[in-house]
Amino acid sequence: MSESEKPVSLQSYFRLCGVIFLVVLCTTSAMIATSFSHLGEGWTLKVALILAIAVVNAFLVAGYLMHLLSEKKLVYTVLAFTVFFFIGLMGLTMWAMNGFPPGTASH
Repeated sequence: MSESEKPVSLQSYFRLCGVIFLVVLCTTSAMIATSFSHLGEGWTLKVALILAIAVVNAFLVAGYLMHLLSEKKLVYTVLAFTVFFFIGLMGLTMWAMNGFPPGTASH
């Protein structure tokens, strides 16, 4: 019997979902608290912390509540391509952020 074929009791599944829900509530509260906190001079540390907390939050939701941790290889392959292209698009956006056409002024 493989790992995915083991019987799971409904009570333990509801307990896991409850724990994940509470952790998601805590991470969301941490993001809100971080947004109102006064950390350092600029906003870069605050944004970095909020993004790190959001990654944990997204992993919990996608991994446990959407059952992606127990999915097959094809789903992981599609997710890997999605992450790769998302990072590529963000890199292109950051690279072209100050590239204005000739004869135009930046605001």
